[in-house]
This record gives sequence, structure tokens and C-alpha cells, in this order.
Amino acid sequence: MPANPIQLRVNGKSVLVSAGTVLAAAIAQAGVTKFRRAVTGGPRGPLCGMGICMECRVTINGQTQCRSCQTLCEEGMEMRTDE
Repeated sequence: MPANPIQLRVNGKSVLVSAGTVLAAAIAQAGVTKFRRAVTGGPRGPLCGMGICMECRVTINGQTQCRSCQTLCEEGMEMRTDE
């Protein structure tokens, strides 16, 4: 069990992570590798890990186009990818 666990949902799946975990890491922990789709339909995922490339965009609590590599996990957070 993670230290200071936080529970959130990734594409409907419950995930426990440690406090201070960025959302991109929680998504990967849930086994998701495709965060969104490119205009051409190809799968995309985190590339830079520092918020510049915008490839890690997901929907968080209904808000679209959020950078998962720059967002800390919060208790009860609901996150969806374009998987």
C-alpha cells in the first residue's frame, strides 16, 4: 500500500497512489499507455514530462485538455483518457 494513499479513478478504474504523485504516473500505474489520439488517429502519451509537449492531455473531473504531467493527484479525482 502506498504511503499516505490517495484514491482516484482512471477511466473508471480505482487506483491508489501516494500523496504527491503526478497524474501521468497514476495513469501509467493503471496500465494505460494511450493518453489521447493525434489528429491522424495515432496514439499519443507523455513525451517531455514537464508540460511543454502537451501530449499527456486528458480530461480531469470533466475539464478537457489538462496536462497530466503537471497535475498532482487529489482524493476522488476522476480522470479519462481518449483510449
